[in-house]
Amino acid sequence: MRYFLILGAFATVAACGGGSRGATGDISQACLAANRNAATPALCSCVQQVANQSLSNSEQSRAAAFFSDPQLAQDTRQSNRSSDERFWLRYRAFSDLAAQICLPVGA
Repeated sequence: MRYFLILGAFATVAACGGGSRGATGDISQACLAANRNAATPALCSCVQQVANQSLSNSEQSRAAAFFSDPQLAQDTRQSNRSSDERFWLRYRAFSDLAAQICLPVGA
C-alpha cells in the first residue's frame, strides 16, 4: 500500500513540474504563512500535493493548524484518545512521505 502511495505522490509531483504550478490548499497556505526561510512556493506546493494524496480535507485542515500552533501537534501526539492516535499515524505517514518527496524540491 505504501508503495502505491509513494508512486502516486511521485507521479503527482512530476506532473506538476515539481510543484511549480502552485497547488493550493490548507497545508500550502499554512506553509507559506509560517514565514520560515525554507518555505518556498514550490516546496509548499509539493507538500500540499502530497497532502492531497495522503490526507482527507478535514485532516489537512487539522494538520495546517500545526504550522501556527506547534503545541497543538505535541498535544495531539501525546493524546490518549484513539481518534487522535489514528490521526497522528496518518499525519506522520504524510509528513515522512512529504519529506522524502519534497526536500529535493526545496533544495
